[in-house]
Amino acid sequence: METRRITVLSAGLGVPSSSRLLADQLAASAERQLRAAGYEVRVDVVELRDLAVDIANNFVTGYAAPRLAEVIAGVEDSDGIIAVSPVFSASYSGLFKSFIDVLDPKSLDGKAVLLGATGGTDRHQMVLDYAMRPLFSYLRTRTAATGVFAGPQDWGNDDGGSPLSVRVDRAAGELVQLLSGAQPGRKTPALESLPFEQLLAGISAGR
Repeated sequence: METRRITVLSAGLGVPSSSRLLADQLAASAERQLRAAGYEVRVDVVELRDLAVDIANNFVTGYAAPRLAEVIAGVEDSDGIIAVSPVFSASYSGLFKSFIDVLDPKSLDGKAVLLGATGGTDRHQMVLDYAMRPLFSYLRTRTAATGVFAGPQDWGNDDGGSPLSVRVDRAAGELVQLLSGAQPGRKTPALESLPFEQLLAGISAGR
């Protein structure tokens, strides 16, 4: 059974944060739909808030501390990324952009990405299409068509049929489609070369 690895990037600053809440919902839906499609799933959640000092030091020293280096390697090894940022000044947060800036730009080439954002008013929802999507387009990712914005009115409805849950399932389903089948950059197992005598023995046994 094939495995799909998803790294969830949450740039929320509070504890708890609405960005983390949205990231968890997107990850849970994607994992559920991937398992239903026959895949094993590994989900790694990264709170960028915990890496803020290491990210800043990386800009000054050019060196990634071990914890940050481990996260960077995890992002590079992932099949898909769920990226959620709060909105500040009509764009993604500085912490979110700073983490993206410490990545090798080529490391995201071809990766499947699902975008999410949170804010205090629906006026901020355009950040998905006017800030986040252009950023990931520049990085040559395969980005799900549906991004999910969550405002204050989206929280506190646990009946499973809220507008937010519908958007989450739709967006996660699009990520699952991107993660299905052969993945760009994923190495195919090398064919094993067997000695002639072993091949001949196998043919004889099949008679």
